Amino acid sequence: MTIRGKTIVLTGASSGIGECAAKQLASAGARVCLLARRADELERVKHEIAADGGLVWIYPVDLADAGSREDCAEQILREHPRIDVLVNNAARSIRRPIEESIERMHDYERTMQLNYFGAVGLTLKFLPLFLAQGAGQVVNISSMSTQIPIPLFSAYLASKSALESFSRSLAVEVGHKGIAVTTVYFPMVRTPMSSRTKIYKHMRMMDMEEAAGWIVQAVEKRPARIASPVGTLGSVLLSALPEQVIRLTRPLFQRMDQRLQQRLQKDGP
Repeated sequence: MTIRGKTIVLTGASSGIGECAAKQLASAGARVCLLARRADELERVKHEIAADGGLVWIYPVDLADAGSREDCAEQILREHPRIDVLVNNAARSIRRPIEESIERMHDYERTMQLNYFGAVGLTLKFLPLFLAQGAGQVVNISSMSTQIPIPLFSAYLASKSALESFSRSLAVEVGHKGIAVTTVYFPMVRTPMSSRTKIYKHMRMMDMEEAAGWIVQAVEKRPARIASPVGTLGSVLLSALPEQVIRLTRPLFQRMDQRLQQRLQKDGP
């Protein structure tokens, strides 16, 4: 499938993976509609893409707010008679043990509001156009951490798992109508969001350009999923041997955190 000429709506496009993906897609000839909360950063990305000859439109929006999301989607639909791809990339992550979240139900609510309801809300707004066109694609960004038992990110991973279940149902219901649904399972990526967690300074991570390339690949090839070999193996083992996998991963992640913390302490203040 060619990217040139496709109109692609991409959320979370003001920085990180979203910004890199926007630039790669525009360089490949796509018409990119970029969504994010920060209008000033969207303007910067727009200027950089346009300076390279790309076709770009920006839409500042709070995707966690239903009214803002609805207004934004309707504006895009008015301004673009055809939309080919929706990439639900915007997300919020929280690293906190469940035992420290007992009085923080709002962490789960805020994360679901953006990561799940924001993505599903946009999908439902564009789905009638995809059906009328007889073609379209929804690319939902998830995490390798939903394929393997991972501690400390329960709010984030629950929202991503919900989005994956929605994606599977959507694919079964509309796949025969020309609409592809792709889930991208990123491993840890070195982004401004992940860099805020100091303990991850010395962790090996995928870089943003490579991660953005996975989104480009998703649009080009329209597979059901894109994942790392480790993530794919983890999901198979977790389905077949859940108790054994959970027992194995618990001490592994505890030791990993200890090593990362020790290396961080060696750096000094």
